[in-house]
Amino acid sequence: MSELKYDYLIVGSGLFGSVFAHEANKRGKKCLVIEKREHLGGNVHCENIEGINVHKYGAHIFHTNDKQIWDYVNSFVEFNRFTNSPLANYKGKLYNLPFNMNTFYQMWGVKTPEEAKKKIEEQIKELDIDNPKNLEEQALSLVGRDIYEALIKEYTEKQWGRPATELPAFIIKRLPVRFTFDNNYFKDKYQGIPIGGYNKLIDKLLAGIECKVGVDFFKERGAWERLAKKVVFTGKIDEYYGFEHGRLEYRSLRFESSVLNSDNFQGNAVINYTDKETPYTRIIEHKHFEFGKQDKTVITKEYPQEWNSLNEPYYPINDDKNSKTFTAYRKRAESESNVIFGGRLAEYRYYDMHQVIGSALVAVKKEFDG
Repeated sequence: MSELKYDYLIVGSGLFGSVFAHEANKRGKKCLVIEKREHLGGNVHCENIEGINVHKYGAHIFHTNDKQIWDYVNSFVEFNRFTNSPLANYKGKLYNLPFNMNTFYQMWGVKTPEEAKKKIEEQIKELDIDNPKNLEEQALSLVGRDIYEALIKEYTEKQWGRPATELPAFIIKRLPVRFTFDNNYFKDKYQGIPIGGYNKLIDKLLAGIECKVGVDFFKERGAWERLAKKVVFTGKIDEYYGFEHGRLEYRSLRFESSVLNSDNFQGNAVINYTDKETPYTRIIEHKHFEFGKQDKTVITKEYPQEWNSLNEPYYPINDDKNSKTFTAYRKRAESESNVIFGGRLAEYRYYDMHQVIGSALVAVKKEFDG
C-alpha cells in the first residue's frame, strides 16, 4: 500500500465525508472512503428491524431554513413531512414541548397568553437574578421556577452528569417560549425524514465511490495516507494529532432497544423523561418517524453516560477548558495543506445535520472553486 492511487482519502462516512466524497467524485476525482464501523453513514445509519428503520444512534430529524440545503438532500431522496412534536413525562404527567400554551395550560391551567406571561414574569421577578452565573440561574431567569424544576433541571443534570449549578450558563443561551398552542419543536421551514430511512441518502451520496468498512485509520495510518494526495478527516481532531495538546472531552450515550409485540407503544416518536428517578432521558419509538403501520414496534431508551475511549463521543463539552484545547488544535490544523478537517468531531462542535452538510459544501467550494 504505497503508491498514490486516489485524489482523496476520506476518513469517516458520516454526512460530512459522504457529501465531500460525492462532490469530489462528481468533479472527476478518485476517492476512497474508509469507515471504522461495520456500516456506512456514521451516526445517521438506520437498521431495519421488523420493517422499521431504527435510528441506531439516536433520533435524527432533518430540519433547516436553508432552501438550498433542503433542495440538495431532496435531490437524492424524497423526504416525508414528519414534524417533531416531543412530549415530556415528569413523574407520570405529560407536558407538550417546546414550552408553549399547551405546556402552560398543563402546568398552571392558564388559557390565555396574557395569563401565561404574567405567571412566568411573576416567578422571574421573585428570583431577582440579574447576572446568571450558571445554567440553573440562566434557565430560572428565562422561564421561572415551575418550568425549570419540572422540565429542565433534572433532565439537564442527567444529560450532562453534573449539577445544573456547575454547568455554564451559555449551554442555555435561550429557551423557546411560545405563547401560541404550537407543538412544532423546530421553527425551521423545512423538516422531515428521508422516505425509507437515512441509508438511502448515504447510498446515493456514495454511489460509484470505493468504500471500505471496519477500517481503523490509526492502525495503519502511514499506509493509508500514502494512498492519496489529500486526506479528508472527520474523526476526533485531538486523536489525529496524537493528543499533543491534551484530550477533548465529550458526553456519550448508551442505547437500549426492544422489539415489542404492539403496534403502538407511546403514540409519539419522542418522549423525554425529565425526572431524576428515571435513568434514561428519553424513549424513541422509531416507526412514528415514517408513519409506520407495522404490526410490531421498536423502542429505544437513551441513557446518557460519561465518555471514555471505549464508547462513542456524541456531545462536545464546549466549556472554557475544552475550547482552549480545541483552539490549539485548530491553529495546528490551519497550517495543514494536505488535510481537510470537517464534521462534529473534527470541528469539535455540536452540529445539526443541515449544518454538517453546509460545512461540507463550504469545504468543497473552497477546495475546488478557490
